[in-house]
Amino acid sequence: MTQGTQDLDNLIALLAKLPGLGPRSARRAVLHLIKKRSLVLIPLADAMHRVGTTARECLNCGNIGTTDVCDICTADKRSIGQICVVEDVADLWAMERSGVFKGRYHVLGGTLSALDAVGPDELRIPKLLDRITSESITEIILALGATIDGQTTAHYIADQLPGVIVTSLAQGVPVGGELDYLDDGTITAALNARKPI
Repeated sequence: MTQGTQDLDNLIALLAKLPGLGPRSARRAVLHLIKKRSLVLIPLADAMHRVGTTARECLNCGNIGTTDVCDICTADKRSIGQICVVEDVADLWAMERSGVFKGRYHVLGGTLSALDAVGPDELRIPKLLDRITSESITEIILALGATIDGQTTAHYIADQLPGVIVTSLAQGVPVGGELDYLDDGTITAALNARKPI
């Protein structure tokens, strides 16, 4: 096997590890990238290198950005007093894509799970509790998936927050559904019809 073939096979194997791509899709993607080398492959490689060296987790909310505190946390135009709690960054990005929520976020980094030994300290729940006091938060919106672990996490958080209004997304988020897979209209309707827990 030549070095060139080995490099191509390595690229295909790496792409096949991405969500939604298997070996056949990865091969097609690599062929497309090679055919569009100057328009796609080289700019993609440059962008991936930049992101690989600059991307980091926001120290405040857990979002992914290129600075220690993300653009959402530092934006003056974001309303204060509300935090939308999500399971992971993909859910935050889905909420932002809908354009309906203008407050700030908090990424938990997962959900509580007794089977997987994930407790509150393995998530960013203690940081959330700190933010409620330091940022004068009046409402927590729990935008967690309608799964058993998501609902367990929501109830746990609600129990930790006396004196703060705690709401959750309204029905419309399907049972077993995850925010990243919902369309913008469903997210908008669910957020607008949130209810106390």
